[in-house]
Amino acid sequence: MITQIVSALGVVIVGVFACAAYYWLSDKALQFIFPVRDGDVIHASRNLNRRAAIRPWLFVGPALLLLAIYLVYPVVATFILSFYDRTGANYVGSANYVWAFYDAGFRQSIFNNILWLAVVPAACTFLGLVIAVMTDRIWWGNIAKSIVFMPMAISFVGASVIWKFIYEYRGEGQTQIGLLNALVEFFGGNPQVWISMPFWNNFFLMVILIWIQTGFAMVILSAALRGIPEETIEAAVIDGANGWQIFWKIMVPQIWGTIAVVWTTITILVLKVFDIVLTMTNGQWNTMVLANLMFDWMFRGGGDSGRSAVIALVIMAAVTPIMIWNIRQANREMEGR
Repeated sequence: MITQIVSALGVVIVGVFACAAYYWLSDKALQFIFPVRDGDVIHASRNLNRRAAIRPWLFVGPALLLLAIYLVYPVVATFILSFYDRTGANYVGSANYVWAFYDAGFRQSIFNNILWLAVVPAACTFLGLVIAVMTDRIWWGNIAKSIVFMPMAISFVGASVIWKFIYEYRGEGQTQIGLLNALVEFFGGNPQVWISMPFWNNFFLMVILIWIQTGFAMVILSAALRGIPEETIEAAVIDGANGWQIFWKIMVPQIWGTIAVVWTTITILVLKVFDIVLTMTNGQWNTMVLANLMFDWMFRGGGDSGRSAVIALVIMAAVTPIMIWNIRQANREMEGR
């Protein structure tokens, strides 16, 4: 443990000093290549302009190189791989895409992803907005916000383990240790194996992600609500607007851009959801989503790099437009401030 901590600190320190040394040396190299001499105003002005033009690319260069290596190259390689067989050695044309179109498991994963997209972003955003508004009106609001935000500190796997105890089922005649089944039994109902109930089990898994991400939505929307001018609210109160009208007709329209950013950010996360499904059901009982299907085809049963590449491209094609829109919307929000 101590060795790992020392190694991590060493990497951080060396990395920081290496970056600082690179920026310092590259700037010195620019000054050497394009010197500014006294008495030669035209030459000095030209070299200063050259420095200004080259310096940003020189500083951003390592980041662009890493992006090319770890982002652009894998995308191109994955696209090429999607036209080859399971071994990646034999060209099969569009066969993998045809398989995806007709495969029942792929269609089930698409359907489940659509379910997640329809429920999770809407639920997280709505609950986060409601909690943000309610906690701003009570004296212990900061404590409540801390409690709601706390699940964000838990990994998806850790959260899944927690909720596995809530959904836990024990056989007939045994004491139900799962919270949900204990409540059902207390009120006279029959305990159920919740996560093996087709269709509905998807919603039980969604609850976990909603529990985690509601805190994120609450924090962002709470900050946006605090940015609403008090004069607007006071004017609405003087005009006779009630709390419901102030919320829907005054507050929500003024923070609509932030709501959209939160919504799309969670949407991108949902499209890549993997850990929760793997931990809770391993994709069984019709709970498979695209990320888990890709994992199965890539690493299980001998692996099939061609079909897994097709699934990866589908996920990327779904995420990219939303991500671009999200970045543009966030930029508009920053410009508006």
